[in-house]
Amino acid sequence: MSTTGTKIDRARLAELLVRERETYAANNPKSAALYAQADNLFGGVPMTWMNKWSGGFPLYLQTAHGNRITDVDGHTYIDFALGDTGAMAGHSPDASTKAIVKRMVDDGGITTMLPTADAQWVGAELTRRFGLPLWSFTLTATDANRWAIRLARLATGKSKILVFAYCYHGSVDEAFAVPGPDGQAVARPGNVAPPVALDATTRVVEFNDLAAVERALAEGDVAAILTEPALTNIGIVLPEPGFLEGLRELATRYGALLMIDETHTISAGPGGMTLRDGLQPDIFIIGKSIGAGIPSGAYGLSLEVAQAIQSHREADLVDVGGVGGTLAGNSLSMAAIRATLGEVLTDQAFEEMIALCTTYTQDVNDILIRYDVPWSISQLGARAEYRFTSPAPVNGSESAAKSDDELDEYMHLYMCNRGILMTPFHNMALMCPSTSLDDVKRHTELFEIAIQELVAS
Repeated sequence: MSTTGTKIDRARLAELLVRERETYAANNPKSAALYAQADNLFGGVPMTWMNKWSGGFPLYLQTAHGNRITDVDGHTYIDFALGDTGAMAGHSPDASTKAIVKRMVDDGGITTMLPTADAQWVGAELTRRFGLPLWSFTLTATDANRWAIRLARLATGKSKILVFAYCYHGSVDEAFAVPGPDGQAVARPGNVAPPVALDATTRVVEFNDLAAVERALAEGDVAAILTEPALTNIGIVLPEPGFLEGLRELATRYGALLMIDETHTISAGPGGMTLRDGLQPDIFIIGKSIGAGIPSGAYGLSLEVAQAIQSHREADLVDVGGVGGTLAGNSLSMAAIRATLGEVLTDQAFEEMIALCTTYTQDVNDILIRYDVPWSISQLGARAEYRFTSPAPVNGSESAAKSDDELDEYMHLYMCNRGILMTPFHNMALMCPSTSLDDVKRHTELFEIAIQELVAS
């Protein structure tokens, strides 16, 4: 593909955006009215990031099943957003729903502060998939990261966490950092009121830069490297050959722990990139998809880390020591995870999802080549995302610099106005067990028409 390619006519793009915005507003009067009436919601939505949807207001949900969403105006969409991975199992999959209803209605006891047998089954299944022998549960991956960071500091006696620029680990304070002019961690643009200066808690370097990782670790104060094995919330930035193996070697050499967060990259397969690529984390984080939409998260520990933690008799791990929450590990979450991992997000399901995503990726790439559009698309198992640059970025800062809000809005509205939902935070498409080849081909058809209109002279 050309690195320059067909130049986008910005005046043409502006005209198309006006048309798509007007179509969106005309198509969705009930959603618009509900949004206008939401006087008691901060930002007009239940959570402020819901304003990220293009078009000036979000669609309001009526029903969702499998990979289909119907809004209050009666439009049904093919959903490639899938709750930004939270619904990777599909919306309300039968096996998960039955287990959830059984727990809530037949058995009762959504949260009781008592363990259930489901938890041990889930722990054993997570060990089978990801290798870590010991597990503890949370309600979100953000919680899992926060609590695991505290344990990493306890185990190592070190204070700082090493992250990568434009990484994503939920709303973890330490992760909202980018390198400043002198390489010190500074708050990422838009970071809401960081509690302390980021350089007090964090070291940050660029993804795929092992030399920078070693310089940071050589300071001697890093408790853990916290990373996704591929960046996913700033486009998909894949690791270069040898990078992940280098992280493992450097962490061991400098006495830091390797924390791998596969909340999004589980799309790579039933055991994520950890199983697929033979990674060896000391601490492992997972969340979102494993409970089919019921709030769920978990972190896994190696035996060595667990022993180091337990050697600190002064740390209160069973009451108010800063790790845990009343609702964590509740019976409803455990029932949902057991059914979802056992019957929905199975090894066979991943094979089919990845095959569909490969077709999706090839189709998009073929269109970009055919029309000489200088974009790129990256695939990570059942997940794919295009970026408005070519070749694909190799780190988070490079990917962030290639953002284009107008192109982003155009592509999202074009798809939405014709019955396809893409992830509002980015141009990510995710396959679930309900996704079909026809769904993928419908996207291919619309993607090509959108590109044709964009590059028309």
